[in-house]
Amino acid sequence: MAALDPAVRTDDEEINRDLGFGSVVARESRQRLLNRDGSFNVRRKGMKSLASLSAYHHLLTISWPRFLALVVVSFMVVNAVFGLAFLACGPGALHGAPAADMGGNEFLRAFFFSVQTFATIGYGHVSPAGLAANLLVTVEALVGLLVFALATGLLFARFSRPTAKVVFSDRALIAPFQGATAFEFRIVNSRSNQLLEVECQVLFTRYSGKLGIRQFVPLALERRKVTFFPLSWTIVHAIDAASPLFGLSHQDLVDASAEFLVVVNGFDETFSQTVHTRSSYKPEEVVWGAAFKNMYQPPDAAGNLSIDVGLLSDFERVALPSPQPAVALPPPPVP
Repeated sequence: MAALDPAVRTDDEEINRDLGFGSVVARESRQRLLNRDGSFNVRRKGMKSLASLSAYHHLLTISWPRFLALVVVSFMVVNAVFGLAFLACGPGALHGAPAADMGGNEFLRAFFFSVQTFATIGYGHVSPAGLAANLLVTVEALVGLLVFALATGLLFARFSRPTAKVVFSDRALIAPFQGATAFEFRIVNSRSNQLLEVECQVLFTRYSGKLGIRQFVPLALERRKVTFFPLSWTIVHAIDAASPLFGLSHQDLVDASAEFLVVVNGFDETFSQTVHTRSSYKPEEVVWGAAFKNMYQPPDAAGNLSIDVGLLSDFERVALPSPQPAVALPPPPVP
């Protein structure tokens, strides 16, 4: 292939250089690009708060404890507002059980009447009287129907949203492998569902001070794809003469602000959809001279295999083969 004019830069070359992080980030950032939980370590500023607000996306992606807490708080606040509105309609707006049943607290009487109306329970102990109170009941009944329909839709969407629950080992290892060394980490599916055609991509990124850019290099894996994923998978990159890690030490990775970006894709047969997850490892999360402990348990009486997921991140110290001579890595091709 003919050498390219340094002044010419194609779109494909630019994408291959920064992977979508942008040339400025790739050139100047020394921070982690991808967090362990898969989120990107990039902040977006300058947008108006309402312009970037997506209530539906937020309610789908927040944790279950926060979602349930938000539902409870919203339910209490809405009924408190309607309870105050019933009080504002006047002392004769509500008929039925006296406020004495609530310890003489008129607000509690109106609040619990609002709860019964909002949830379409209607015990009948308290009823509205007058035009204002009945109009308010009409409005609250309509609001209750809309809110419960929305809450039901959100609950269904949260339960039905296909996501991968692949757990990564806490540490990656530089371990012995076929007489040399390899970069390794383990993953396991923490759910009972089955993933098929699981594929992994690992990219090594480091900052080159001489070139003033951040390099992104795909790592060749010993096995890039597995058809079935019922157990664990140790992902291995052999460190040979063709590897960008060949001859590098832990300090070299630290000095270059290196990072290992991991993307895992698979087909979830439960939802019949492709799911994905991602994570990364920084040099301080890479252990040199170690090997993962065996997760497999002896077969039971019926001959069934099992693994101890609690041992996913457990490793033991081992001696590495004699270090190979360090070689200078060739610079990336000049675009």
